[in-house]
Amino acid sequence: MIERQNYLKIKEHLKYLEEVLQLNPASVERYRFYLRHLLLWADDQHFRYVQSIRPTLPSYLALLPGKDGRGTLASASQKKILDSSKRFFRWAKATFHREMNNLPVSWFETLRQPRQPQKSSENVFVSLAEIRILVNTSIPEDNLALLRDKAAAAMLFLSGMRASAFGTLPISAVDLENLTLRQWPELGVHTKNGKKATTFLLNLPEILEPVRQWDELVRKSLPGSSPWYAPISHSWGDQFLSLEQPGKTRSQALQKRLELLFSLAELDFKSPHKFRHGHAVYGLLHAQTMADYKAVSMNLMHESIEITDSTYAPMLSSDVQDRIAGLSGKAVSTPGDELESFLNKLDRESQKRALVFIAERLAQ
Repeated sequence: MIERQNYLKIKEHLKYLEEVLQLNPASVERYRFYLRHLLLWADDQHFRYVQSIRPTLPSYLALLPGKDGRGTLASASQKKILDSSKRFFRWAKATFHREMNNLPVSWFETLRQPRQPQKSSENVFVSLAEIRILVNTSIPEDNLALLRDKAAAAMLFLSGMRASAFGTLPISAVDLENLTLRQWPELGVHTKNGKKATTFLLNLPEILEPVRQWDELVRKSLPGSSPWYAPISHSWGDQFLSLEQPGKTRSQALQKRLELLFSLAELDFKSPHKFRHGHAVYGLLHAQTMADYKAVSMNLMHESIEITDSTYAPMLSSDVQDRIAGLSGKAVSTPGDELESFLNKLDRESQKRALVFIAERLAQ
């Protein structure tokens, strides 16, 4: 039986997130989902006494079943639940300081995952070689749907945009002449957390070709408000662009169409999100300066370089191997007193960026 006061506090916290912190509804719903696990764990025990509950929240989450009852709850999901719970308790302690007086602030730091040996996992992304195969796969000239699929694969790789944004991107938001996309919610684009950004395409002519073909076709036949990844209707074996608005299952439809394209190209299927990974890896491998690195991060609509680095650095392991192997053939380089003095004046983060920049210069 869930303690009613706990439920009311969670409800008030969600209202605070929406009205005071002005989080968008989708974000609030995610917090509602995460905090539901907190309510179930606390059960009938009031939140002010949660430090005495056993098993602890981290241990409880570690024992929960995963998707479809298989395995355990994903590590990323556990972390989000713990972070959301910690945020809630800090708010509750400040908001209900008398009622929550028995709950020590030091307990908040126990809401973290236990340290475990890292599990090796394959970092999967669509490579430049694979996207070349996909866009050059032979298809029947009159198969409009497959022409669209090739354009979709190319656009996902060149833009690095999320599938939800791509599926809702209107024709008017695409400017191929300037390799620009307007991922603007006011244009109907479903971006993560409602973020707004103007992003850019990689300038790879061979990969851009099917994108240009499809773009020219949809502009001739549909209004600018129609989705760039336009619906296709079938009649007596013929295919034609439809003015109908796509359904809510657009992302699933995109995945199924890409599965078909991968099958025709005789490649192992990779989900639409793996094209985003491929875009990021390509960009980071070709970045020459911290400004380039920052540009890749901004094009992915990340809040900071740290997010980009933590997400995609593991995917660059092969490049790290090549660079480390090449270090043995380089001459020893000792910084001069002036450079050393300059670096010592910088804070830790600035030193890190400066050293990365210097290393890249020496590698050229």
